[in-house]
Amino acid sequence: MAHVYQPDRIEQKWQKTWEAQQTFKTLPENSDKPKYYILDMFPYPSGSGLHVGHPEGYTATDIIARAKRMQGYNVLHPMGWDAFGLPAERAAVREQKHPADITQANIANFKKQIKRLGLSYDWSREICTSSPDYYRWTQWIFLKMVDKGLAYLADVPVNWCPAQATVLANEEVVDGKYVETGDPVEQRNMRQWMLKITAYADALLDDLEGLDWPENVIEMQKNWIGKSQGAHIHFPLQDHDSSITVFTTRPETVFGATFMVVAPHHPILEHVLQPAHKAAVQDYCAQISQDHLDHSHEKTGVFTGAYAINPLTKQPIPIWVSDYVKLGYGTGAIMAVPGHDERDHAFATAYQIPIKEVFDEHNKAVASGFLDGLSIDQAKDTMLEHLTQHQLGSAKTTYKLRDWLFSRQRYWGEPFPVVYDGDVPLPLSQDDLPILLPPIQAYKPTEDGKPPLGRADDDWLLVQRDGKVFPRELNTMPQWAGSCWYYLRYMDPHNDKAPFGPDKEQYWGQVDLYVGGLEHAVSHLLYARFWHKVLYDLGLVSHKEPFKKLFNQGMILGVSYKDDQGKYYHTQDIIHQAGKPFSKQGHKPLTSMVEKMSKSKLNVINPDDVVNEYGADALRLYEMFMGPLEATKPWQSEGVKGVYNFLQRVWQLSVDPTTDKQSASLDDHLNMDAHPKLYQRLNQLIEKVTYDIEHLKFNTSIAKMMEFTNECKQQSVLSTELWKTFITLLSPFAPHICEEIWQIMGNKKQLAYQAWPIADPNAVAEETFNLVFCINGKRISQATVATDIADDEAKTLFLEDPKIIKVLADRHIKKLIVVKQKLINAVV
Repeated sequence: MAHVYQPDRIEQKWQKTWEAQQTFKTLPENSDKPKYYILDMFPYPSGSGLHVGHPEGYTATDIIARAKRMQGYNVLHPMGWDAFGLPAERAAVREQKHPADITQANIANFKKQIKRLGLSYDWSREICTSSPDYYRWTQWIFLKMVDKGLAYLADVPVNWCPAQATVLANEEVVDGKYVETGDPVEQRNMRQWMLKITAYADALLDDLEGLDWPENVIEMQKNWIGKSQGAHIHFPLQDHDSSITVFTTRPETVFGATFMVVAPHHPILEHVLQPAHKAAVQDYCAQISQDHLDHSHEKTGVFTGAYAINPLTKQPIPIWVSDYVKLGYGTGAIMAVPGHDERDHAFATAYQIPIKEVFDEHNKAVASGFLDGLSIDQAKDTMLEHLTQHQLGSAKTTYKLRDWLFSRQRYWGEPFPVVYDGDVPLPLSQDDLPILLPPIQAYKPTEDGKPPLGRADDDWLLVQRDGKVFPRELNTMPQWAGSCWYYLRYMDPHNDKAPFGPDKEQYWGQVDLYVGGLEHAVSHLLYARFWHKVLYDLGLVSHKEPFKKLFNQGMILGVSYKDDQGKYYHTQDIIHQAGKPFSKQGHKPLTSMVEKMSKSKLNVINPDDVVNEYGADALRLYEMFMGPLEATKPWQSEGVKGVYNFLQRVWQLSVDPTTDKQSASLDDHLNMDAHPKLYQRLNQLIEKVTYDIEHLKFNTSIAKMMEFTNECKQQSVLSTELWKTFITLLSPFAPHICEEIWQIMGNKKQLAYQAWPIADPNAVAEETFNLVFCINGKRISQATVATDIADDEAKTLFLEDPKIIKVLADRHIKKLIVVKQKLINAVV
């Protein structure tokens, strides 16, 4: 028996044991146990491997998965790879290798790193979105969408990235640049595959109700869908038979419309441009395209020389072109009411256009004809009735959500199962699937501008059917495609007859808990919900929503160091003197900053290095102990040493022969009479850890376990049963050391399926009370806490209570008052 804690020996031993015995293999779907499906947002396997931010969410889900197994659940806890996409293709160009080879090497490294953390994944269900066995079914779902009329071709304005030679989704463009590389992006009109996500706009909104999701994510989804109720209003063109239709959420302000604005390249410009203004407008539109969609600059515009007629005032109003109106949003044209809209006011001021106010300080209509004296709501209803009655417009609901542009001009993605007869797309048969990616010699567009697939041999490019030859679609699907439904494939990953069997889907149902970063709050989650609803309408899934509960873990930041020239330094290249950082070479004074981890800032912490020094259990514990899981926090290497010392104490209390802490026999049953104080403390700990795991509050559980071991250290003799219970509680957090201690204590079966302890309610009740949470004296919430709870811990519980957070919002706490064993009151 080794009396010194050796994490490398222990962890390798148990990782091999778990793999050999398939300890975490999911039970068959006919199990009589209740199911629990817990899922991580699967990673893209980049060449840089994991950094210490990745294990944060993975460890959290692993703690819950391990606890749920011990509580009697059949747990599905899988892992896979979101492997298609531009990063692998860029690497292929740089390294002159096939993207598949790069991807497989990256996956091998990721998997090795993940396994070193002791995460209890069922690796028999591993998937990879770039595997033909997987993307066959992505293509199959696309064909279902074609059949349902939800996939179609259209000439649309797109975000074109010249440097990457591909179209990007709106979510991939910020301030006119591709978020991954910083390359500029411009607008082009191209013929693309589109998915009709707008057909599900109302369902995507309505079904947010009832989901256990963070409020901010729900709001982000609502804002992206952007449902607006207002009116279409027709503005006749002066000296023309046609009109321009605008959408407005403020139809009651039409009397205040003093000009109109249309988007650059709006089709109406072909008909209304006056000769004297044509060149200026064309130059302006060309300049807007060259500005790469940079929405941050000052709004500009140019007059068309044409006029529309305000349908209510009957006065002519000038028609301008400006980039603050976008094609594809609303009708691409607006009525500008500078008296009641900030953007319109700024534009009117800049170009000396009249500004007319039609509501006074009491929100009563003025200078508005038949609306005068009405409130805003009354005026809106009256105007809608008037517009409809006189055929000047109609009530209209619009959405900010646009149909999903689904084509990409790159190689490393799912080929479309489509060929063409002239310009007519012909979907291939399901029997033709999978449409495999062909071998090509370069991963850039052809010399004549075709996507990279245009470099394939004719054997792939041309498909013969009934004596005719049809060319294939050369675009590929976006990276989002594979991640839209991967959670379903985990249920039945080896099915070669369908994407998943109905019996498996009905058993597992919704994902019970989905954990991942906030960066996917709109794009991935919205797209996955859309695909799921399509599958629901097709009768292939049994729930309208895929993810019952969602949790966003916070970001772990790194500490970076740079000099006054902006040069970054590795941690090993600095020294600290008088508490300040200096470079070892040249002794330059440096500035330290807490920033997002990135290779360019030299502040990335590799989890392998941490595991090599302290072990995986210490890394797991530290990441959970840093603070609330949802909070953003900086990495501090000294903190790992602290939890490592805690594990050393646990080890010493368990196996150190110089102490008699384990002198009690196994039949020394844990009870109140023999160990009254520790019995109470242990039961409080059971209740605390059980509650915290369920609510993802791991940092407070670890703190309590540390306190408990300190109390145990003060005892002359420890009950074996007491210590077994404690080791069981600790095991989801630090599984390797606990399995080793469990075996040392004489247990033959693995700890992974040991029954989870249940607190004695009598023991807990004697030492707890309901702490009431108030704001300005009004009761808002409460929590059951220990009678000897410290003030700081009580305040932490108060500030982390969801109801308190919701009521406080942006309000400032002036004072926080603690009344012992009674209440906490925030004066705001």
